[in-house]
Amino acid sequence: MRVDRWFKARFPDMPFARLQKALRKGEVRVDGGRVKAADRLEAGQSVRVPPYQAADKTEGGRKTAGGTRIDDAAADPKDAAFARDLVIHRNAGILALNKPAGLAVQGGSKTTRHLDGMLVHLKFDAPERPRLVHRLDKDTSGVLLLARDRTMAAKLGRAFKDRRTRKVYWAITVGVPEPKAGTITLPLSKAGAKGSERVEPDPEGGQQAVTDYAVLENAGTKVAFVALWPRTGRTHQLRAHMAAIGTPILGDGKYGGSGAFLDGEAAGRRMHLHAREIVLPPGVPDAGARITAAPPKPFRETLDIFGFDADLADASDPFEEAD
Repeated sequence: MRVDRWFKARFPDMPFARLQKALRKGEVRVDGGRVKAADRLEAGQSVRVPPYQAADKTEGGRKTAGGTRIDDAAADPKDAAFARDLVIHRNAGILALNKPAGLAVQGGSKTTRHLDGMLVHLKFDAPERPRLVHRLDKDTSGVLLLARDRTMAAKLGRAFKDRRTRKVYWAITVGVPEPKAGTITLPLSKAGAKGSERVEPDPEGGQQAVTDYAVLENAGTKVAFVALWPRTGRTHQLRAHMAAIGTPILGDGKYGGSGAFLDGEAAGRRMHLHAREIVLPPGVPDAGARITAAPPKPFRETLDIFGFDADLADASDPFEEAD
């Protein structure tokens, strides 16, 4: 098991940022040596766990011995109801959520409210809280899968790694991609300061990144409604790829700069990228099921502004002939 997942299983209330800091400082040791989050643990190894006490987030709240768990779904009723309202599909092994734009999947030094902190409210009839198996950017909305146990997490993880899980995104772009359907093959590398998530094209030394795209509708040459299929899963891949071909995602100033905004269009201040659907891979409950998430209100309003038809976009498969 990966080091970070081992900690998540045993210290589920430990913030991800706290674990990352402990790893960087060498406070976590395996058989006496430093490790990274992605390193693998094997049976019989000795893990040094730094002193950690869970924060008591409720007045008069209680902690388990050692402070390893606060598992009180009533701690924040607003978050409990909010999290459960996000569920759009549920079976014995999987939950699917429609994540809203603006909600981070995991916490960080300046992020205290995030989906990872709400997972305790999504146990339902399962003995443990669900597990994250992939991520969406904070400002990206749409379908997010959760595994309801460790076995299912491993199956979904392999499916994502082996590209057996089809994911289709909707985006509104500034400008119209030419040709109107194609494949972007452009390796990407992390850029900027250490720890930055920003990526940039790097044909020589970057990691392979492949995106299929298809223009569903366009408003002249100004704006397009585009379907995207990320064949690989690199950080910010869709955002970097669309900016690289000269049609940045509307509202994505990080990659498109000023060219990602439209004068006089208030909706253009938000990033218009939505994880529209996931098709469940073989070997899991409801395999082959197409799970779709309705786009958020600002996205729908922008579709209306330009006369784009979401129902028409769903009427046919833009990638039916893709290999």
